[in-house]
Amino acid sequence: MEAASIAHSPAHGDHHGPPPANRSSRVETQLLGMLLFIISEVMVFGAFFTAYFFIRVAKGAPWPAPGDHLPVEVAGVNTAILVSSSLTIHWAQTSIKNGNRFGLKAGMLTTFLLGCTFLFIQINEYANIGFAPQDNAQATVFYSLTGLHGAHVFIGLCLLLIVTIRSFRGHYSPQEHRGVEVPGIYWHFVDVMWLVVYSTVYIL
Repeated sequence: MEAASIAHSPAHGDHHGPPPANRSSRVETQLLGMLLFIISEVMVFGAFFTAYFFIRVAKGAPWPAPGDHLPVEVAGVNTAILVSSSLTIHWAQTSIKNGNRFGLKAGMLTTFLLGCTFLFIQINEYANIGFAPQDNAQATVFYSLTGLHGAHVFIGLCLLLIVTIRSFRGHYSPQEHRGVEVPGIYWHFVDVMWLVVYSTVYIL
């Protein structure tokens, strides 16, 4: 009986339960997750751009609708502000990689303030633009595209606020800076997507 018990007992060191999850040796988990999330968000924006091009190309409707005016100059200044925030967050990322904590804190704080300025100007634009989403199809698409991007800016600001607070608490180092890099990738995505929105909605 004892021999049978020994024969059926598992060998020392045998693995029990489900096998360990596969992990890519080339892309870290946090980075991969953010990249997949960005891909899904590109698809969301793509759906709204489809409606935009349907109105302008398939239906041949004038853009914007007759009587409506888009504040191209104000949006251009706002674009410059957002592009500047990409430069400042890159400064913050480069600084922490080189052990420059002042550059990290100054870069993150400046990026957060620039992002808040962008969102404030966009909200003020909505308040003074002179037409509402329900007025016509062009207005609906305009508010949908710019509003969707504004929502992404708000999410990005929440991430930037967390990173900025942690930066001032000394949570990052040249060896451990993934917490700065991953939100930075998202913020760069927000900036690039705005360049696409501004070019198609305001300029073309």
